[in-house]
Amino acid sequence: MRHMRQITNPLGMSVLATMALGLALSWSIGVQAETESAQPQSPPGNYAHRADVQAFATEAAKNTGVPIAEIQQWLDDAHYQSSIIDAMNRPAESKTWAQYRPIFITPKRIADGVDFWNKYATDLDAISQKYGVSPAIIVAIVGVETFYGQRMGSYRIIDSLATLGFDYPKRGAFFRGQLMDFFRLAAKEHIDMNDALGSYAGAMGMPQFIPSSYLAYAIDGNGDGKRDLWHSDADIFASVANYFSEHGWVLGGPVGFQVDVQNTAAVTDYLNEGRNLKPKITIGQMRQFGIALPKDLYLPDSEKVMLFTLTGLDKIEYWVGLNNFYVITRYNHSTLYAMAVWQLGQAITAARAATTTAIVGSGE
Repeated sequence: MRHMRQITNPLGMSVLATMALGLALSWSIGVQAETESAQPQSPPGNYAHRADVQAFATEAAKNTGVPIAEIQQWLDDAHYQSSIIDAMNRPAESKTWAQYRPIFITPKRIADGVDFWNKYATDLDAISQKYGVSPAIIVAIVGVETFYGQRMGSYRIIDSLATLGFDYPKRGAFFRGQLMDFFRLAAKEHIDMNDALGSYAGAMGMPQFIPSSYLAYAIDGNGDGKRDLWHSDADIFASVANYFSEHGWVLGGPVGFQVDVQNTAAVTDYLNEGRNLKPKITIGQMRQFGIALPKDLYLPDSEKVMLFTLTGLDKIEYWVGLNNFYVITRYNHSTLYAMAVWQLGQAITAARAATTTAIVGSGE
């Protein structure tokens, strides 16, 4: 047999030996990686001793003007809550419309909405005239958000935002921004962080403003020098109205309507889905696709509107959202939410009118 000359690498090892060593190293590294991945990860929380939390505290102090010692003290005291992560992973907006609607459009929520509106009718009328936002929308917002202040949340805001900012990577950057705004807000409005309770997502007060919205849109409605969305009815109503006004609400303007779409394939690319809610189809295009529009509502061909679907009990519904509907989605980026607010407001308005008519008819 003829012997083949071994080819060696610069270290004097044969190619076969080098390959064998490489395979051995690869196997060793793979086993090590698998072993490391199987090791239990550091538990969430423990904010007093984490480098990422300390780095955040430094940045927050620089950006907010709040002393770093104070920020670090609050972060050291913040508690990780696993129930917050669980709630974030099962949002109500993941339901179908058939499942979502019965949560918010109920006889009790409608009746309580009528009572709430009647109780604060004078204040709501004044706010409506000042900001150009209908009382029905203000009432419906607090009705959907907190059942008219009955369910404002039981989590400390500092715990909610720390949990989501540092232990919810999917949206960590957003919630760290909200946490920074919360420090800024607490200093500006003299909010005691121990007493500041809200939702699992860090939303506060009767209208459930997140910190950035609180800073940008909350109003001191009673002139006491403080914006209090937990206890001041005047502040709450003015803040919700201001939010809608700033986002372009038109008093008395149409909100939306259902349509019959025969050529569903033609409109697929124009549908608003998920959080992509900016209007992108024009009224003229809808007419070209053969979609019948309300005859009693003038809409120019150039106007862009939302076109979206809702999954009802037995069919897919197609809806058109006009400017006012889009404004509701600025409060919560969900067509389900906006539809619930709109329909609850309509139901409360109708029930209140019926009650008033019945009282007048009875001669009381």
